[in-house]
Amino acid sequence: MALQIGDTAPDFEADTTEGRIRFYDYIDGSWAVLFSHPKNYTPVCTTELGYTAKLGDEFAKRGVKVMGLSVDALDNHDGWLKDIEETQGSALNFPLIADSDRKVATLYEMIHPNASDSMTVRSVFVIGPDKKIKLTMNYPASTGRNFDEILRVIDSLQLTANHKVATPVNWKHGEDVIIVPAVTNEEAKVQYPDGWKEVRPYLRIVPQPR
Repeated sequence: MALQIGDTAPDFEADTTEGRIRFYDYIDGSWAVLFSHPKNYTPVCTTELGYTAKLGDEFAKRGVKVMGLSVDALDNHDGWLKDIEETQGSALNFPLIADSDRKVATLYEMIHPNASDSMTVRSVFVIGPDKKIKLTMNYPASTGRNFDEILRVIDSLQLTANHKVATPVNWKHGEDVIIVPAVTNEEAKVQYPDGWKEVRPYLRIVPQPR
């Protein structure tokens, strides 16, 4: 059965472009993003890895550690990393797993037999400090991922982990949020003394908590 939101992210050890890494030691109580690539030297992946590297400061600002995966051998990664830097203008600043035996891809069910019996699809896992999976996404091999959207989701996940709110459609950091139904009006008055906008009794809009 596929890993679901709320499941514990499996631990593993793997060779990466930054040496042998145990996943739990690497994330070490931080938020994390683990994302896979069909194989080395694929054009869409080249653009994704370069852009993710450019977002390094944004991930760091949110306390997020990033790790990529490709089902190719480690000695095949070096040339690809050079291509990524030359074509995308940014050197990789996070580990890229060499998963030639597909152990990690299998552990995280990144290979979908109906899509390919050997290559991973473009899987994304956002993992919380509690090692629980907070988000999963799968893209077909032909479609590049939107890493700005992944940052947006992380903003929402981190906000809602600390406050009893939910984020509405297309929400971005700094915009109004929704008081969750589990919070009564009496409780909301304590948390939000300046009040809120009640569109419906179940739809109460309030500025984002700081």
